[in-house]
Amino acid sequence: MEKEYLIAACTGQAIDIKKGQQITIIDVEGGQVADFFAENTADQNEFLSTAVTIDCNESIRLNINDTIYSNLYTPMFTVIYDEVGQHDLLFPCCRPEMYDFFYQNGANHPNCFDNINKSLGENRLIIQPLNLFMYTTIDDKGKITIHKPLSKAGSKIILEAKMDMKIAVAACSVSEADTNGRKNSPLKITVN
Repeated sequence: MEKEYLIAACTGQAIDIKKGQQITIIDVEGGQVADFFAENTADQNEFLSTAVTIDCNESIRLNINDTIYSNLYTPMFTVIYDEVGQHDLLFPCCRPEMYDFFYQNGANHPNCFDNINKSLGENRLIIQPLNLFMYTTIDDKGKITIHKPLSKAGSKIILEAKMDMKIAVAACSVSEADTNGRKNSPLKITVN
């Protein structure tokens, strides 16, 4: 039976996932980044690692049939469908300190770091999510540029779970730059 979750702009939600389920992340209005994190249900010290995912796939990009790995090099998800093809594995969650550093407005600013921690009922010191729909490029000198996402209204990516886990998804709160096309909007998650 399919379950559907709507994540309002600038908020986050945790969802329990079983091995073999498919998770569809949908950009409802287009141009919205989803900060996507997960942890093993049996051991929250095993969690999604973008660094290990880059290492194992030998790429800073996700492609269909790629595996997303935990910090213990265990498969967590397989990418089975992707309408956008541009996702970021390099940037951490936005957090108050980031808003202060770049925009001098961190106090009480909604942010993915707090939204993911709150949804999980945790206080992780670092969260390095998959930034789904986030469009970044790297030039030949190594400079990373964030562009407006390529996702359109209804664009989606589908992941298949390789273990029982809890996912946490935040609708990114950055409206001060091109990260979300200078606006914030909701996400929809379906699980079946």
